[in-house]
Amino acid sequence: MTRPAPWIADEAPSEMSRRHAPATLRNRDAIADLLATILPSSGTVLEVASGSGEHCAYFAERFRHLLWQPSDPDSAARASIDAWCAGLTNVHPALDLDAASSDWPIESAAAILCINMVHISPWPATLGLLAGAARLLRRGGPIVLYGPYRRVGFPTAPSNEAFDASLKERDARWGLRDLDGMIQSAAGFVPESIVEMPANNHSVVLRRI
Repeated sequence: MTRPAPWIADEAPSEMSRRHAPATLRNRDAIADLLATILPSSGTVLEVASGSGEHCAYFAERFRHLLWQPSDPDSAARASIDAWCAGLTNVHPALDLDAASSDWPIESAAAILCINMVHISPWPATLGLLAGAARLLRRGGPIVLYGPYRRVGFPTAPSNEAFDASLKERDARWGLRDLDGMIQSAAGFVPESIVEMPANNHSVVLRRI
């Protein structure tokens, strides 16, 4: 799975492994508020495509009763994740996990979180993510997907149309996905909620059946 890196290196020389994704500060509280109503009371939360690691570090601080398992297929991203999460006793070292693969290095999870991956990866990565979630989650377990989507019957914001065009210029396999089509592809899941989020994004909550 190939992903762009919407981050910059931290300027502190002693923390050069840390990366910074500016969007994290804009959306982490809204996502955390939603997660507070969805996450289980115990267990491991697997984050797929953790990127810089800032979301995982923030959520682990807020939800200390849960164990957090970040992951990313990119080695530099995993170094950044581990740097951000250093000292947090409820965060495991980042896993080398490619969503498109059928072989994931983890056997189970109480919940799965994936932020801003679906539109910046080939469609097989999303299908792999949904298939992997079906393997790992028990009945009732949630997968939460955050990002921009197209929705039938809803106009796409001009900013998202421009973003979609820029993504396809970078890689023709990328782009905003049809939300209904993605949900229909989630075999073994039932949609629980679609929540409007900041900056024309949505959070989609699916439950394992």
